[in-house]
Amino acid sequence: MNGKSIMKTSPLLKLAVGLLLIVFVLSCVSAPHPNLAAAQQYVQQAIDKVTAAQKANDYDMQGHAAKAKSLMEQAIREIQLAGQAANGY
Repeated sequence: MNGKSIMKTSPLLKLAVGLLLIVFVLSCVSAPHPNLAAAQQYVQQAIDKVTAAQKANDYDMQGHAAKAKSLMEQAIREIQLAGQAANGY
């Protein structure tokens, strides 16, 4: 594979990944619950920021950042369950 073929497929790969991300987010919290969907997005952004902080500090945060991320991942699961409960699942 040469550099030109990689460059040609790269936008398609980006599009596919973007579409998968959209489908994932929409499947986690249904459209009738925009506040839950927004909350889930904000929590994911917070996780991303904590990960960036970990990298910037060579992961030397005495486990506190990892624990915070674990709690935020739990929050995402609870938000998903709240959406399911509201939908009667």
